[in-house]
Amino acid sequence: MEELVIRDADVVDGSGEPSYRADVVIDGGRIVSIVKEAAAAGCQRPEARRELDAEGLVLSPGFIDMHAHSDLALLRDPDHSAKAAQGVTLEVLGQDGLSYAPVDDRTLAEVRRTITGWNGPGDDIDFDWRSVGEYLDRLDRGIAVNAAYLIPQGTVRMLAVGWEDREATPRELDRMRQLVAEGMEQGAVGMSSGLTYTPGMYAKDAELTELCRVVASYDGYYCPHHRSYGAGALEAYAEMVDLTREAGCSLHLAHATMNFGVNEGRAPELLALLDDALASGADITLDTYPYTPGCTTLAAMLPSWANEGGPEAVLKRLADDDTAERIRHHLEAVGSDGCHGVPIDWDTIEISGVSEPELAGFVGRSVRESAELRGESPWATARYLLLRDRLGSTILQHVGHEENVRTIMRHPVHTGGSDGILQGSKPHPRAFGTFPRYLGHYVRELGVLSLEECVAHLTSRPAARLRLEDRGLVREGYRADLVLFDPETVAAGATYEHPRTLPRGIPYVFVDGRFVIEDGRRTDVLAGRAVRRSPVRRNATRG
Repeated sequence: MEELVIRDADVVDGSGEPSYRADVVIDGGRIVSIVKEAAAAGCQRPEARRELDAEGLVLSPGFIDMHAHSDLALLRDPDHSAKAAQGVTLEVLGQDGLSYAPVDDRTLAEVRRTITGWNGPGDDIDFDWRSVGEYLDRLDRGIAVNAAYLIPQGTVRMLAVGWEDREATPRELDRMRQLVAEGMEQGAVGMSSGLTYTPGMYAKDAELTELCRVVASYDGYYCPHHRSYGAGALEAYAEMVDLTREAGCSLHLAHATMNFGVNEGRAPELLALLDDALASGADITLDTYPYTPGCTTLAAMLPSWANEGGPEAVLKRLADDDTAERIRHHLEAVGSDGCHGVPIDWDTIEISGVSEPELAGFVGRSVRESAELRGESPWATARYLLLRDRLGSTILQHVGHEENVRTIMRHPVHTGGSDGILQGSKPHPRAFGTFPRYLGHYVRELGVLSLEECVAHLTSRPAARLRLEDRGLVREGYRADLVLFDPETVAAGATYEHPRTLPRGIPYVFVDGRFVIEDGRRTDVLAGRAVRRSPVRRNATRG
């Protein structure tokens, strides 16, 4: 007899088609049968060792978070309710060009310092891996939800070239190609870049194109955080479209939005650019989070020249008064490339987390507000934080536009990505609220998307981008990564004041057919594993 039958569920199957009533039977981690309208038709109803009454609940595929920063959190916190409680059953890690594989001892220490604000210092983690495959093996020991991995181009450049702002030599480029190929062969699904983060941003388009050719040869995709979301944003999007067309590589645009005052109301221009490329045969998808503020590190705002040489070099420049004044001028007058070419508005920069406990009083306040309390300029306060917290401070950047958010989420190639940073005492609520916010706020309350459309954006579309043939739909034979939610009550509990509050209206989540969330509470099940791309290589083609 099968393990479980979910009885009388309203199935929203991820295809975008209308819902239907069904009994769904799970066994051996897969959906083994779907009996539609069994009760109404008087049919023989399926039996199983356990029966779950789903009256009034929607059954959908588990949600896929296409942009997650849980690279260490999945290892550190087996509970991982931040994502499991949202109905997320798969996260894509290795984002924004910076993560923890492939590395050697030197680059591991450097990358840990560089993204402490994203993932913590990692002092509680046994970094017993160096390659992509070894990291995926580590995930296979048991995690709360499944995870896929993107090769981080910035880390690859750090390993092969270092922190210098220069073109790679032919030998260094060959080394980077080799590292990307090895990562793809070991199971990565593609490559990411953070082209406003050093050292990845030092790569010219020709270098990126060559690496994308390698990714394309393994049928992977390129996921860039491109060179600007502010001044020149449309040009930055077009650059990525052209680059991947030249490389013959699929493109997935990370947290694809139009921010800062220069881009208010300009989302239709972005979508027109993408529609033209799609019509001419480009393979493009994108992800967004359903909030207006962004989230990153305070150090990310600095100009790229100030970051050359790595974290210790940055701190030395900040400690030097003349160099610090030059940094201030670039931030406040010129528009730093780290701040997307827009002069910084310190009112929009809110400190969301610090590494040093003594700095906790800055959290929840804008840099300008803290500066006024300290009786100094905003730059003086920002400089103090950067030095005292050794670049570990995280921020919310209030520069988004609701109209752009709504416009972009309607596009047919849109998927959901939380971009969730779990560090800090007041992280962005998107880390705990993205998926229920889509379902509650944008579907039920605003009607921006229908329920069926929204579920497709969060399930089958990302599964197709990841080339997963047995996930993302409620279908017989598919993996039983599923979520049951109440469409009348599902909502994000996380707010800016209380960002770690768990969502409402999601009583059951299944990974591999096992209860990860049961009756609204996290179980002790660790059914997640690394999801690897098949290492079959094909010939790369030009777009």
